[in-house]
Amino acid sequence: MTHPRLGVCYYPEHWPETYWRADARRMKDLGIDIVRIGEFAWTRLEPSEGAYDFGWLERAIEVLEEAGLKVALGTPTATPPRWLVEKMPDMLAVDRDGRPRKFGSRRHYCFSHAGYLESCARIVTALGEKFGRHSAIVAWQIDNEFGCHDTVESYSAAARAAFRKWCRRKHQTIEALNQAWGNVFWSMELSSFDDVDLPNLTVTDANPAHRMDFQRFSSDQVAAFNKRQVEIVRKYSPGRLVLHNFMGSFTAFDHYKVARDLDAAAWDSYPLGFLERSLNDEDFKLRYMRVGDPDYQAFHHDLYRGCGCGRFWVMEQQPGAVNWAPWNPAPAEGAVRLWSHEAFAAGAEVVSYFRWRQAPFAQEQMHEGLLLPNSAPAPAFAEVKRVAEEIRKLGLILQTPRADVALIFDYESAWAWDIEPQGQDFSYSELVFAFYRGLRRAGLSLDVVPPCADAVADRKFVLAPGLFCADDALVRALQRSDAVCLVGPRSGSKTVDFQIPGNLPPGAFGQLVDVTVERVESLRPGAFVAVENGAGALIRWSEALVLGNEASVELRGVDGRAVLARRGNRFYLAGWPDAALLDEVLRRCLDCASVDGALSHPDIRVRDNGPLRHIFNYGPEAVDIGSLLQGRDLLLGDVVLEPCGVAICRLPNAIT
Repeated sequence: MTHPRLGVCYYPEHWPETYWRADARRMKDLGIDIVRIGEFAWTRLEPSEGAYDFGWLERAIEVLEEAGLKVALGTPTATPPRWLVEKMPDMLAVDRDGRPRKFGSRRHYCFSHAGYLESCARIVTALGEKFGRHSAIVAWQIDNEFGCHDTVESYSAAARAAFRKWCRRKHQTIEALNQAWGNVFWSMELSSFDDVDLPNLTVTDANPAHRMDFQRFSSDQVAAFNKRQVEIVRKYSPGRLVLHNFMGSFTAFDHYKVARDLDAAAWDSYPLGFLERSLNDEDFKLRYMRVGDPDYQAFHHDLYRGCGCGRFWVMEQQPGAVNWAPWNPAPAEGAVRLWSHEAFAAGAEVVSYFRWRQAPFAQEQMHEGLLLPNSAPAPAFAEVKRVAEEIRKLGLILQTPRADVALIFDYESAWAWDIEPQGQDFSYSELVFAFYRGLRRAGLSLDVVPPCADAVADRKFVLAPGLFCADDALVRALQRSDAVCLVGPRSGSKTVDFQIPGNLPPGAFGQLVDVTVERVESLRPGAFVAVENGAGALIRWSEALVLGNEASVELRGVDGRAVLARRGNRFYLAGWPDAALLDEVLRRCLDCASVDGALSHPDIRVRDNGPLRHIFNYGPEAVDIGSLLQGRDLLLGDVVLEPCGVAICRLPNAIT
């Protein structure tokens, strides 16, 4: 049985060594179990080429271990040192406008540069040899936040050479590449793979199929970079957990592919910063300014649990104001506790706070930690202590049972609709998140899954909005399944080569619902297609359907067009629904699937996990949650749940 644990991010190289022992004792007393260190320390680990200085790191790990703490050690490859850049300046990534990135912050490397890859292998091997079997090391973090600051795609000479090789492996012949990309258009045909260039600095838009392959290539480079380090770590540090810390709202590489080589996924959760960066309206941002979007963290917990095959950590949990959002409010009292419990309710094995002590220098000096720069407790310190006491008292056991409802999220679809949005505000991530929010609003617990056959097996309800390409194996799995299925809008509207299917959209999904999309339009802000009987409206995107003999109309627009089509237990939604229409569509699908949610107050969110129901109040007012308890006594919290409140009860059918 696995119990949840707390962690913290610590940078011993930032502080006098005389601080370390007292810091370690305070961490342990607070309830911390795991400390992440080392992920940005390359210059201190290797001040000059081949001259390693591991003594300080060894002493820091020993101090932490003596205090009863375990360590997650990071590989330092997100911050290559100056001497390495001077040795091979062409290792720097090049941006879309052809400008090399400069030394002076972080992530200044190209994933395709062979020399840099060798340098990474060398430092990781040295770390593995020195610390791989250390009794304090329980986990390794590979690099840090792949792709942060728009660094997945590089337009360097190294990337161009690697992309040409990638295209040759994929397409085999230049004729096949020309066919796949449709290069007959605008006389773009190429004579050899040496003619393949990168899709930047073109006069107008580059070929979408070219851009799509470049995105696939760039994603594969990240996966290969990660895999090489993972293999080294596993060789020298067998039995330890290997993971990487992904980010929120980031789709530039395929996280499922990267995570295949990991033991678990992790992500960095900053609810207030992400809310400020979001496209929610100002009233929404003001209401949730100090607690965050009620569904954003939960979506990413579910996404990364899916990436990690059921296992995930929160490697960096926001404990106070951050420094990088347009505005940086402080969390409400209780918000850090709420975020921690919600992560554990979703199955997080570890919630690790960023950071132990606020740095008084450099780029993140305005980013709060658990301690102030003078070592006095910051406001979150007491909340973390409370969380530690609560999870110990409750004796929580981590469980991630397979949910009845699965929402498909696909990274290639995110790339496709970024390349060809057709409407300025069409965002795949926003579309999927709208469906996720609707399901949470209905009181459901669900899984976010990749677009593959195994992921949709044994479900009662599967949703596939905006899925770029109708994979044949996925379609066959849905045909065999008894699950209710909702596809659209825009699902199956392209082939894998980014072309309109010969049988028109939704491609192979048409076999499920017996509809054809003959026309689409994007709708400017303020425009909409109203649905009959006041059931809501289509916004942003609308499709004209032709129904086959076996399809029927469930919902119509006031103009008579089919908005929701149905064939048995399969549904097709012909546009982007507003909140009212989405609720109506989900109600019909859930009724068909015989799936019941826990309907509640708009600020309340519910997570059922194993034998327990977790209830969270994201709103600024107290809410009576008696209807959600189903007559059971609370293990934590009160029937009238205060703002930022957390309640836990045992479900009626749970085994005690």
